Amino acid sequence: MLSLVFGAAVAALLVALYLANRVLAGSTGTDAMRRISDAIKQGAEAYLSRQNRTIGLLAIFVAVGIYLVYHGQTGPNPSRVALWTTISFLLGAGCSVIAGYSGMWISIRANIRTAAAAEKGLNAGLQMAVRAGAVSGFIVMAMNLLGIGGLYAVLTKVVGLPAQSVPLYIVGYGFGASFVALFAQLGGGIYTKAADVGADLVGKVEAGIPEDDPRNPAVIADLVGDNVGDCAGRGADIFESTAAETIGVMILAASPVLYGAFGTNGILFPLVVIALGLLCSVVGVFTVSVKEGGDPMSGLNRGFYVTAVLAMVAFWFATAKLLHVDAAPHAARYYFYCGLLGLATSLAFVYITQYYTESKYRPVKAIADASKTGPATTIIEGLAVGLECTAIPVIVMVCAIVGSYFLGKASGIETGQIGPLAISGLFGTAVATLGMLGPAGYIMAMDVFGPIADNAGGIVEMGECGEDIRKSTDVLDAVGNTTKALTKGYAIGTAALAAFLLFSAFMDAVREHTHTAFDTVNLAKPTVFAGALLGAMLVFLFSSFAIRAVGRAAFDVIEAVRKQFREKPGIMQGTEQPDYAACVDIVTRGALRQMIAPGLLAVGMPIAVGLCFRAFITLADPTAAAEGIAAFLMVATIAGILMALLLNNAGGAWDNAKKYIETGVHGGKGSEAHKAAVVGDTVGDPFKDTAGPSLHVLIKLLATVTLVMAPLFL
Repeated sequence: MLSLVFGAAVAALLVALYLANRVLAGSTGTDAMRRISDAIKQGAEAYLSRQNRTIGLLAIFVAVGIYLVYHGQTGPNPSRVALWTTISFLLGAGCSVIAGYSGMWISIRANIRTAAAAEKGLNAGLQMAVRAGAVSGFIVMAMNLLGIGGLYAVLTKVVGLPAQSVPLYIVGYGFGASFVALFAQLGGGIYTKAADVGADLVGKVEAGIPEDDPRNPAVIADLVGDNVGDCAGRGADIFESTAAETIGVMILAASPVLYGAFGTNGILFPLVVIALGLLCSVVGVFTVSVKEGGDPMSGLNRGFYVTAVLAMVAFWFATAKLLHVDAAPHAARYYFYCGLLGLATSLAFVYITQYYTESKYRPVKAIADASKTGPATTIIEGLAVGLECTAIPVIVMVCAIVGSYFLGKASGIETGQIGPLAISGLFGTAVATLGMLGPAGYIMAMDVFGPIADNAGGIVEMGECGEDIRKSTDVLDAVGNTTKALTKGYAIGTAALAAFLLFSAFMDAVREHTHTAFDTVNLAKPTVFAGALLGAMLVFLFSSFAIRAVGRAAFDVIEAVRKQFREKPGIMQGTEQPDYAACVDIVTRGALRQMIAPGLLAVGMPIAVGLCFRAFITLADPTAAAEGIAAFLMVATIAGILMALLLNNAGGAWDNAKKYIETGVHGGKGSEAHKAAVVGDTVGDPFKDTAGPSLHVLIKLLATVTLVMAPLFL
């Protein structure tokens, strides 16, 4: 099984290398296009270098804290536990940095090649962008397999630990991945939206110039932001999602009942499923194409369907081989149904997000109609859409969690239960989560496709290329906006199921540490209810910090652009060049400064709450702190999922309502409705690209923090 895991990872890396070489061999267009692309590349690399140095210093500080927490515990070999938990944290953090950087590295080189390829035709541009996105997707998934699989192999083969104890040693890997992903998503999100808001408000609204107009001093910073936010930040996000969910399944599979039924097969099952899904994603990427004049989204959807079908076939193979139990002959079949339910959930989230964010459906059209009466009604309608869009996804999540629980419980592998819950049912929800992760490599390719297409459009606009190539890049850019929205919906769905899975793993860890039958969280206890309130409050406070950070950074950009327009009147006449570098530097410093407070709040608050609740531990109630922390985690997860749905979909709907009007509806560009829609889009920018995606990471970070720090609280 480990050979399969490592073999799939190496194969994916070789395919990524092949695709990268094909992308880099493409044409780089004209000298004007190269100047713009070089400026984007320099700005993105400079920002990410400074961001990674900041994150690295914070990670070292946290690693020391983890070592001290575990080294001070009683029990067998606390030094060994402390050492390997710390090593796994640092390895997860390092791999997360690589995952994020890989997405940005290929994106800033593929944008100009996509623009040049679009001159040959729509299909050439589509394939260039999606294959470049696949480079990032394959590297991200391969890093997970090599990191977690490598730790498992070393701890079992070299250190000699029993397989059943290994998952709790490597839980730090998920914490490290989540820690880096939070700051990467926050910093990148603040950067991209501060630049975007500044460029839109001064350029489009005040100066009345088009988007990506070379006269706008903030336009290069805006294009840089697409890479550091949507590529580097999202790469780290998908990486930590996969890592946290894989380790959560491994912890659950190591419980006595499941380990007795499956042995090491159950522990390695998630790695095998992800390895097979990665190979299926490779096949899916090579099926993407579109006829000239066709819809590129249909080509991308075809690749996704091919990947999903192959992933389900592979999933059946994995369950039949690894989850077969002689005493329960139908177990593998029921767990396959759980995986099928997980995949159906991911498809449902994709279509729900599409309904709420695409211009051909009611919600976006309603916002566009509201723009006819001004910015106020635009914002009101957008918030109403955001609030409405929480309903159907929650119903889908409820069906997935409850359905997979009872399918797992029906597997017949368990004669007893842990308290009121069947561990076989909990494993069913874990398998459903893995079903969602099957096409993750392809989903990542679709996500990175978006900013590459966006940058390609900007390069064509600023490079003053021909009308034909601009039409092709405009089509790709529109599809890229849809794919970015769809992958955010997918990320929320996986976050929801993963959060429940990690919560179950936390309960299991408490039982392991306290040697009690910890199975309930009693909200009637004042301390437990207080923990629940604090969890909900954290989500709202964190969202406030993230949104305000964009506003503060955008203020500096707006002032800088206005100053250039005042002091260099020749910019608007085309006789003077804007100072792009000044805006890039302002946004870089602002984003790095503003990401610290919300990031430290997310990491520090669960630890502070846990330490406070530890004061309530008594001999009569050894799990008092655990109940309070569990309530904190549970309610923060629920509030975080709802808030992320609201922010992501409201922001996406505002954005596409603006683009819908730009097609000529309600007066088109420059009309009063368009100006109102730009204001709505500006409000939605920090919603959908900063606070919303950061909440995906926050949900899983809270779970991994409490899981890793459980010994400190107990």
